[in-house]
Amino acid sequence: MATTKVTTNVIDMSGNTGGLVWAKGTEAQRPAGSTGDLRLNTTDSRLEYKDNSDWKRFAETTAGGPTVDTHYLVVAGGGSGGSGYQNGYHSGGGGAGGLRTSFGSTSGGGSSAETSFSASLSTSYTVTVGAGGTGVAGGVCGGKGNNGNDSVFATITSTAGGAGGDGSDCGAVSQGNTGGSGGGGGGNNAGGAGTANQGFSGGTGAQSGDVSIGAGGGGASAVGANGATNGGNGGNGLAVSITGSSVTYAGGGGGGAGGYSAGTGGTGGTGGGGNAGTSGSPNGSNGTANTGGGGGGIYTSAASAGNKTGGTGGSGIVILRYPNTYTLTVGAGLTSSTTTDGSDKITSFTAGTDTISFS
Repeated sequence: MATTKVTTNVIDMSGNTGGLVWAKGTEAQRPAGSTGDLRLNTTDSRLEYKDNSDWKRFAETTAGGPTVDTHYLVVAGGGSGGSGYQNGYHSGGGGAGGLRTSFGSTSGGGSSAETSFSASLSTSYTVTVGAGGTGVAGGVCGGKGNNGNDSVFATITSTAGGAGGDGSDCGAVSQGNTGGSGGGGGGNNAGGAGTANQGFSGGTGAQSGDVSIGAGGGGASAVGANGATNGGNGGNGLAVSITGSSVTYAGGGGGGAGGYSAGTGGTGGTGGGGNAGTSGSPNGSNGTANTGGGGGGIYTSAASAGNKTGGTGGSGIVILRYPNTYTLTVGAGLTSSTTTDGSDKITSFTAGTDTISFS
C-alpha cells in the first residue's frame, strides 16, 4: 500500500464527521514497534501506544472507563498451636488462615473459585498481609493459642486462622477457636469451625484419664484429624497456580501427643502447617511464613513438662495477577515483588499494609 508522509504540524479534519482508522490487531499480533506508535488492540478493544520499552493502554477517566481484570489469592495468617502444663497434656494444632482465590477452579473450603476483581484505574485499594498468631506458653487452663490476623485485598477479606485448644482439658479454653480454618481441640474438646468458602474445621481432641491428645487444625481443603492414640494431623491446604507454578497454601497444624500418652504427635497439613512437638523439641513447630499454615501443638513428658509453647501460625500472603499492559503502584508500607508469566504480571505481597493503584 502506498503511503504519504505528512510534513505539516497541523492536520485539520474538522470538516470530517467520521473517525480515524488505526492500525489494529490482536495482542499476539502486537509488533515490536517504535516509541510513539499507536494501534488498536482487538483482544480487549483498547487503544494502546508504545513508550520507551513497552506497549501501554490509554487511561480513561470517565465513568465506565476500562477496568483491570485482576485475579487474586488472599490467604490470612494461621492460628498458633495450643499449649499445656504437665506430662500427658497435649494441645490442638492451629487452624490455617482462610483462603480465597479467583484463579483456577477451586477456592478454600471446597468452594468454586471466585470471580476475578475488576479494578478501576487510578483508584486506591487496600492490601493487608495478616500475621500469624503468636504461640503461648502453657499454664493451668491458660495455654490456648492465638488466632492469626485477617488478610485483605480491596473488598476481599480472608479470615484469620483459629487458635489450637489448651491441652489441659479445661472446657472452653481447650476448644479450638473458630477461624478461616478452625483450630484443633485439646483434651476431650471440639475443634473450631471453619469459615464457609475459606477453610475447614479443626478436629476433636481425645481424653483418657490424665492423658489428653490434641487434634489437628483445619486446612483450606480438609478437616483436621481427630486426636486418638496419636495426635491428629492438620488438614491439608490447597494448591493454587496463580504465580505460574503450583504452590500449596493454608495447611493446618498437627495436634500434640507423646510421652505419657505413648502416641506420636500429628504432622502439619500440606501448605505450611507446623508439626506437633517431639521429645527432642517439645514446642510446636511454626507454620511456614507466607502460607497461612497453622502452628503445631506441644509434646509433654515427665522430662519436658512445663510451660511449653505452641507453634506460631504462618503469616499470610496476597497475590495479584493482571495484564502486563498495566502498571501497579505500591505503597511504602507493603513488601512486594513482581514477576511475569506469559502476558501477565504477578505481584506478591508478603508483609505490611498500605494502598495500591493501577495505571
